[in-house]
Amino acid sequence: MLEAEWAGGQLRSLQERHQSRSTDPAGGLANDGGRPRYAEKLPRSAKLIQSAPTDPRVAIGNEYVVSQVIGVKKTPPYGIETQLGFVADQVVYAPMWATRDVAAAFGITLVEKGQAVHLESPVKKLSRIEYEYGVFAGHWSPYQGTGNKLLSVACTDLEHHDFPHIFASVDRELPLVTSVGRYWPKLSKIRLADLWVPRGSALYIPPKPSQPEAECIDLHNNRNSARACWGNIRKDSVITDTLLQTKNGFFYWYWNPKETVHTEPLAEN
Repeated sequence: MLEAEWAGGQLRSLQERHQSRSTDPAGGLANDGGRPRYAEKLPRSAKLIQSAPTDPRVAIGNEYVVSQVIGVKKTPPYGIETQLGFVADQVVYAPMWATRDVAAAFGITLVEKGQAVHLESPVKKLSRIEYEYGVFAGHWSPYQGTGNKLLSVACTDLEHHDFPHIFASVDRELPLVTSVGRYWPKLSKIRLADLWVPRGSALYIPPKPSQPEAECIDLHNNRNSARACWGNIRKDSVITDTLLQTKNGFFYWYWNPKETVHTEPLAEN
């Protein structure tokens, strides 16, 4: 859901750390030593990489049968909510380190230190904001009539939208975690995973407008950003550097109420 709605005073579920500033998306993103840098002209020293293509044949992550589309709810002017039915008692997200190939399987480009990528955006002005995500950010539901209460379970809550989204893993101690999905509506199946983004890397998600005839729909959400904090009693939040549209954005949300399970991947190579 919309970032501004998540905070609600709930255990630092989401806090804006710095005033957002407008960023012209023309040009691109350069990963300058682990920090995102946006410029009309990319530095010559950066290695330019291509955005990951969308290949519907690629399928990784844990697969679930989508039994039905339970309901579609318009929530103007914000977006459209689609509730999916899953054939499962609980929904387990496959934990994976974000490599270039793994990210590409969900239509996402991994930008590592020293790399750069051109950005696509139908939106002229985007906002760059540093957020703090608490460990319980994913335990709030915008769909189930529970208000700002923190819940004992976290539901599936994924989205796509017309503007680009960039999540930079800039926390001083821990990696960033982004939940992702690839949904094949005509095949009635979905693949789900948690991408663990190494410190100093970033995920570039290009604009993904509604395409009713598309073979697959790539989805993401960052409310589980602080998943790496679980089990660490000294650390209960992570810092992220995010590029997004904060005003007049239109979202396509996909959700399911069943309990989700999130674990850690094997140690990073």
